[in-house]
Amino acid sequence: MTTTIDPPKTQLQARTREHRLRWFVLAVIGLAQLMVVLDATIVNIALPAAQKSLEFSDADRQWVVTAYALAFGSLLLLGGRLSDLFGRRNTFVIGLVGFAGMSALGGAAVNFPMLVAARAGQGVFGALLAPAALSLLSVTFTKPDERAKAFGVFSAVAGAGGAVGLLLGGMLTEWTSWRWSLYVNLIFAAVALVGAVTMMSPHKADHRPKLDLPGTISVSAALFSIVYGFSHAESHGWSNGATIAWLVAGVALLATFVVIETRVAHPLLPLRIVLDRVRGGAYLAMFIAGTGMFAVFLFLTYYMQTVLQYSPIVTGVAYLPMVLAMVTSATTSTSVLLPRFGPRPLMTTGLAVVAIAMVVLAQLTVDSTYAPHILPGLVLLGAGMGMVFAPGMQGAVTGVRPEDAGVASATVNTMQQVGGSIGTALLSTIAATATTNYLSDVATGPQGQALAAVHGYTTTFLWSAAIFAAGAVISAFLLPGGKLPAAEEEHGDQLVMAH
Repeated sequence: MTTTIDPPKTQLQARTREHRLRWFVLAVIGLAQLMVVLDATIVNIALPAAQKSLEFSDADRQWVVTAYALAFGSLLLLGGRLSDLFGRRNTFVIGLVGFAGMSALGGAAVNFPMLVAARAGQGVFGALLAPAALSLLSVTFTKPDERAKAFGVFSAVAGAGGAVGLLLGGMLTEWTSWRWSLYVNLIFAAVALVGAVTMMSPHKADHRPKLDLPGTISVSAALFSIVYGFSHAESHGWSNGATIAWLVAGVALLATFVVIETRVAHPLLPLRIVLDRVRGGAYLAMFIAGTGMFAVFLFLTYYMQTVLQYSPIVTGVAYLPMVLAMVTSATTSTSVLLPRFGPRPLMTTGLAVVAIAMVVLAQLTVDSTYAPHILPGLVLLGAGMGMVFAPGMQGAVTGVRPEDAGVASATVNTMQQVGGSIGTALLSTIAATATTNYLSDVATGPQGQALAAVHGYTTTFLWSAAIFAAGAVISAFLLPGGKLPAAEEEHGDQLVMAH
């Protein structure tokens, strides 16, 4: 639907068709989001097989993961603004096609540099795709009750995608080849592309302000420096000169970006988007969720595979109750509780529940079993995360102008991505230190090493519990009370026309 005035009958037919297909559009958007999110973990399971096949070193291995995170995290804000300037559907389609192309290149990789280049390319197109997906959702569903359900489904997909990636990666690696952990994206992208082209209406911006080049360069460089700095800390330590230099440069560039945004006519990220208490609180909660969430997948996966000797497929299946709890929590809490009570009690409770889940998982020992020791923590984790992700994502795009929907969507993705990078590096360091200290106090040998490894994992779970508990306190004080603003309902026609 364009911004030109259609004859009443044609306009009515187009709007009726769009309204009728909105739940199919949600399925398309959800599929694309799943593809982007699961790619952060699906390759982790396939890495050992890929390393053996392409013969690269342990030191190089992290670049297969880091290349994706660097490109994705540093370019998200630019991707969000591009979707505002050139049309959400256009950006979504370009992102899908590019992501599929890079996945095909990675699957066909004949050497290590080709694989890393393809992973970086996936990150670039993922940075176009993810903000476009969320902003499409925000303009497709304008009625509060339907909007809550749609955001619940989308948030469950976004939250559970990492666990789905672990399961799918295990199945594909064990039954076919590590290359299919990349090739599978071609199937996702093809289905989503058909849906996007046939069911989504094209969107054109009323005006195309100039792109904020100084802001774009400074924030992309800042996010790259921060994500790279934390990745470097994971492998080289916090006192390493390069680690410190990258992190200091990142903070300085971020400060420069804030100054630029207050002075340019068409800022990349208008500060009004971040300074709103609902959106600011949502961004911070998503940052905290990202910090603990990715690390939990990492260390719990290590625990199940190295200590309990689970195969990759069994490990993936073990996460399914968490996925089910997250989907149930996200869809029901947002459609029933969010419209009635607003985001503050929901997100504060959700973060507190996840903190309790971390304390439960911190009780694991070398002799723990799945049903009594792991399952309760996973179910609590899923239920709590569902209560954080869904209102967080809905709150992140609440009350924004249609022309800012893309960059507001990109900001929440950025916070989650940067939080994930920081959490993984920080908690990996804590785990390694705890393991080393434990080993110095006990006799070495298989039993001692297993005890030390579990001590490292449980220490990170306790730290994660502290992070989530702090997040609950911050959310309680930062988020305003009451319901989400009802601006979307009042301006529903405007938003639909913008779409």
